[in-house]
Amino acid sequence: MYITSQTLRNAAWAALTLSAARAQYVIDNLSFGQDGRQISPNLRGIPHFAVKGESHDPDILTDRLILTPPYPGNKRGSIWAEDPLHHAGDWTAEVQFRANGMERSGGNLQIWYTKESQKNDVPHSLYTAPKFDGLVLVIDQYEGRGGSIRGFLNDGTMDIKAHTDPDTLAFGQCDYPYRNLGILSELKLHHAHGVFEVTVDGRTCFSTDKVKLPEGYYFGVSAASAEIPDSFEIFKFVVSTTNSYTREEPNKQWQNQQPMQNRQEQQQSDGHQQNQQQQQQQKSETKLSDIPQMLSDVLAGNIRSQQDQFEDLHNRIQIINHRVDDIYKLIENIQHTNDYRYQQLMDRIVPMDDRGSATLRNMEKVERATMDILRNVESKDFKDMLTAVHNAVQNSHDSLTQGLPLAVAQIAGKDRPSLTTYLFIAVAVQIMITGAYMVYKSRRNNAPKKYL
Repeated sequence: MYITSQTLRNAAWAALTLSAARAQYVIDNLSFGQDGRQISPNLRGIPHFAVKGESHDPDILTDRLILTPPYPGNKRGSIWAEDPLHHAGDWTAEVQFRANGMERSGGNLQIWYTKESQKNDVPHSLYTAPKFDGLVLVIDQYEGRGGSIRGFLNDGTMDIKAHTDPDTLAFGQCDYPYRNLGILSELKLHHAHGVFEVTVDGRTCFSTDKVKLPEGYYFGVSAASAEIPDSFEIFKFVVSTTNSYTREEPNKQWQNQQPMQNRQEQQQSDGHQQNQQQQQQQKSETKLSDIPQMLSDVLAGNIRSQQDQFEDLHNRIQIINHRVDDIYKLIENIQHTNDYRYQQLMDRIVPMDDRGSATLRNMEKVERATMDILRNVESKDFKDMLTAVHNAVQNSHDSLTQGLPLAVAQIAGKDRPSLTTYLFIAVAVQIMITGAYMVYKSRRNNAPKKYL
């Protein structure tokens, strides 16, 4: 099958026309963090947005906004756009967020689109907000499912916080485990052609054709943490539309577009005629190898013919496709590397969990034994036992008091010497002393005399 260069050019123009028709234009004054930009130039505020907290000030970093801190708990934070949305029926809001916390921590994240801005009010959640007119998406651990996304509508007449069971008012929901994922979660709200759709991480959460959201409403994001807190971080909030005439100035309606379009159509027609003349002279086809790897910037006025314009545009699109493919491969390799490191980390954490479980089981055994001893001590009555011990001590005391003097007197009366013994000893001692004195006197008398 032979395909002429004219057919290829027509197909390329058709693809470019379709791409331009479906191109998304970012609304700068309703967005932050787009294209990897810093969300705050001075770390004190975010342009075109109002940041507010309850009992604390949300942390504004270069690449993220921390609405609720990881410690302490029971904190609230919010961010609201200062300008309303002026694009009816065709817009997309993209939010990149992350929620981290301990195993049993909790909190909720709300994405608002309401008629009245709440930038000057205390940050609210679905369960504490007053009557509002608009839409709110709630991300929390509803009914212990590990995470869910639910949508609620209000026309300003219903007080949701006073409702007996506000969770039953959701018009759409899906399960989504958003906590401690290790990656950013991407949530998109798309409203176009009478259909409202919510997607998360590239998959559809829920969609409906019965919801119509008017223009002139304000976007906002709020978060609330529990006593054991979850930390909610916002990395990007981007609002875009396919209406190219209001890319930079959403409040300004397009004017004088038709004469410009007529002039462009006339120039395209003239260029098309010149292109046909050049096509008749050109017989060779462009080879893929002739496409350069990089082109320098040129002024639009230097491209005179439609053929040159098409070649320049075609080459640049090819270069963009190659760069996108390289970026995709790089991101894929990074993802594989991160998955491998994550798996290694999880393999190392498992033994630690086992040791922790064994320690926990031992502590539970000690606690059970302690509780058994406490129950035994509290359940028994020691009054009789103490009475018996008291009686035994009293009987022993009485026995000693009564029997000890008699026993001592008996022992002393039985073993003491008699009076005769004392008299005999006294006479014997006197006799011994007298005999000794007589012996001494006789020896002295018989001793030789010494005269002077």
